[in-house]
Amino acid sequence: HLLMSGVVPTDAAIKEFNSLKLGKKSRYIIYNFSSDWTKIECIHTSARDAVWGSMIELLPADECRYIVYDFEYKLDDGSSRSKLLFILWAPDTAKIKSKLLVAASKEAFKKKLVGIGLEIQACDASEIDEAEISKQLTK
Repeated sequence: HLLMSGVVPTDAAIKEFNSLKLGKKSRYIIYNFSSDWTKIECIHTSARDAVWGSMIELLPADECRYIVYDFEYKLDDGSSRSKLLFILWAPDTAKIKSKLLVAASKEAFKKKLVGIGLEIQACDASEIDEAEISKQLTK
């Protein structure tokens, strides 16, 4: 029942996203399921000057997470751009229940996050390489 219907984010989780998007107060937000698996909650909000590597270090090797990252990159002409990335972190070693739930809840969660520019699904850190993402965005 719950696995198929997905789980909804808390109001605070959405508020945190809007603060990142509109207020540019942080660089990224990491979300996780509540302990009873009924809600998606914000578990970490970074400082605005946080770097990509600090986000990678916070991703557990055996648990799923959602991440929203305000990714800044430069175009060939030197001008700066930014895109909001929605990252689904689902390592191979995560529990099946967690992987099913993160997949089932993704679309409903993403719909509430207006303004996402790129979605990335990753099983390990090699799939969320900063230089590769930058390349993808400048194509």
